[in-house]
Amino acid sequence: MMRCFRQFRWLSFLVLFGAAGQAAAQFDVPPSAQQFGGAGDTTISVSDPRSRARIHTELGALYFQAGTPAVALEHLSMALQIDPRFHQANSVRGLVYASLREFAKAEADFARALSLAPNDPEINNNYGWFLCDTGKPSQSLQYFDRALRDPLYETPDRAYTNAGSCLLKAGDLDQAQTYLLQAVRVSRNGAVQARVGLATIFFKRGNLQESRLYLNDALRMMEPPTAEALWLGVRLERKSGDQRAESGFASQLRSRYPTSVQYQEFLKGDFE
Repeated sequence: MMRCFRQFRWLSFLVLFGAAGQAAAQFDVPPSAQQFGGAGDTTISVSDPRSRARIHTELGALYFQAGTPAVALEHLSMALQIDPRFHQANSVRGLVYASLREFAKAEADFARALSLAPNDPEINNNYGWFLCDTGKPSQSLQYFDRALRDPLYETPDRAYTNAGSCLLKAGDLDQAQTYLLQAVRVSRNGAVQARVGLATIFFKRGNLQESRLYLNDALRMMEPPTAEALWLGVRLERKSGDQRAESGFASQLRSRYPTSVQYQEFLKGDFE
């Protein structure tokens, strides 16, 4: 019997890049394929090679989200065996390899995806962050900007956030602030990570009141709070002199992320 799957838009998920507790990069990956639909659903048949490649890519993204990269790679390789020109599979496999720190393989997959679809905003966003994370922030901005030039890009706040976060890492506070503010303006879901970035910028500039406003907004939107947000809260309240609030953030950081880089900085007393 021929099996059919519901066709979904390629949506964006929040994926942690690197060690737990680090800032979350906002990648564009597809959702999982889901079986069976009611009356009126649009279906795609697995008899079509492109449809089969899409389903395997969506399943690969699902397993990547679930923390099983080996299974994800199996599905993504199957997708590319079925349809070698299905560039979304290369893009997602690049993310998986990057998360495994297999950078040469990730680079090759991103290069293949971009050769097939050089203006695809999702691929450009993903590759931009890959470059930023691997120490090439100046090169990454052209890919974020290319993603943002596409008027049909459904989640431009992700590229704005990633560009701003990358610039923040590079120490360019002015330009980082410009990108992060734009992420907040265009976001449909609150731009949580952009707000944490803005809170960090204002903290670094000594504007503690503005920093607290953005951090509190972000904390109201995230569950659980990230190690990055909690560590910023510790430092912010220490500088403000609110020992009770500082203790609350420190307690959460200790209980939730005892092995994080941020908690190790707390133990060393590195509050700047």
